[in-house]
Amino acid sequence: MTALMTDQGATEHQDLLIAERFGPTMQGEGPSSGVPAIFVRLSRCNLSCGFCDTPFTWDSTRFDLRDESARMAVAEVTAWALASGVELIVITGGEPLLQQQALIPLVSALVQAGRRVEIETNGTVLPHLRLLVDGVRFNVSPKLANARLPQSRRIVPEALAALTASGRAVFKFVAERVADLEEIDHLQQRFALREVWVMPEGTTPEQIIDRARRLAEAVIARGWSLSLRTHVLLWGDERGR
Repeated sequence: MTALMTDQGATEHQDLLIAERFGPTMQGEGPSSGVPAIFVRLSRCNLSCGFCDTPFTWDSTRFDLRDESARMAVAEVTAWALASGVELIVITGGEPLLQQQALIPLVSALVQAGRRVEIETNGTVLPHLRLLVDGVRFNVSPKLANARLPQSRRIVPEALAALTASGRAVFKFVAERVADLEEIDHLQQRFALREVWVMPEGTTPEQIIDRARRLAEAVIARGWSLSLRTHVLLWGDERGR
């Protein structure tokens, strides 16, 4: 799935469909792990990963998505984020780039106010050029076969190539076992991914630590980084953390 690459509709009067917003807490994944942050979690996703830990953003078979989301004006979200005083704002989902036209004014206002923005995306949606700006980083998490989805849905070459070429993306992969690293290696070579992080799959501290121990040596041998999902180690799968 790709997004329209125009400026039409990118105004401060737009709404965002939000699942939750919370913080201050800390970023738990990737290069900013442990850094104080606030989160804006957008609702809806174009994938349905088997290990998804935020199904309330998309799974209508288990959740009433009308109860799990609310529309908020971009101006209101901006004011909330700036009032927190926290430097790092993480925009996540769901898949936030499904709403990227409304994200443009939000991100622009945050960056102009001196905030840093991280957008967490599954790498299947072509990013708008107005989001590829100083102060914004993309934490891209392409899905492997362990997500139990067809490759044609989870790997979109055009989007991954654009994110790589932007120079503003790091790539983090959810791995269950050492065999998953071969697939990551293939994707790194195919798309010339510059910075690779591996995250052990799990929603409990015990799962994270056990899988991290199994993966660590092989990750180090490939020159990649290991992310332990700090928020899970501290709070398990508690929402709003």
